Amino acid sequence: MGPALNIVGRCNGAARRVPEWMLYAGAGGYGVWLFYAGLTGGLGVEPIKELEHRYGMAGLWLLIAGLAVSPLRSRLGLNFLCWRRAIGLAAFFFILCHFLVWLLLDVQQPAAIAKDLIKRPYITLGMGALILMLPLALSSNNWAMRKLGPLRWRRLHQLTYAVALLGCLHYLMQLRGLRLEPLVYGGAIFLLLALRFLPRR
Repeated sequence: MGPALNIVGRCNGAARRVPEWMLYAGAGGYGVWLFYAGLTGGLGVEPIKELEHRYGMAGLWLLIAGLAVSPLRSRLGLNFLCWRRAIGLAAFFFILCHFLVWLLLDVQQPAAIAKDLIKRPYITLGMGALILMLPLALSSNNWAMRKLGPLRWRRLHQLTYAVALLGCLHYLMQLRGLRLEPLVYGGAIFLLLALRFLPRR
């Protein structure tokens, strides 16, 4: 166990030395780069669709990464709690960008939004995930944590579980035919949620 504990300790020490602002800067820089690539022809023949897709995928990856923080700490001793808030806010940033690209660049017509919500259930699921993320993003600060108290704050942020499931279903339902990738994401989400309730050895 000695070498393994040493590796865990080094990983935890390295994580503590990475400030939150670096994660915010990385997420913001990637988001701006994607938008620039879309403007300059770097995202293929359908840049709006590709930009919308990449923003959504980045948000989903970050949601899964956020769900992994607690199981990694409880099961393996890897402590990335110092990154959890930044990961969650970065996920919200990309999902909001995903929504804005769909709303402002893809749909463009307000009347078409209601039709899409009725006609395409996956859009309804995506909207539901975004709405659930709003209180999570607004309460991701020390002031909100003090006002809510630790218990209520943790209960509120359990909405992340529903957001991740809705996001995965949103992705799966919009694809034509059975694809492996969203099933892998769904399996990862279910596994990370199950690890929260399975007893530890």
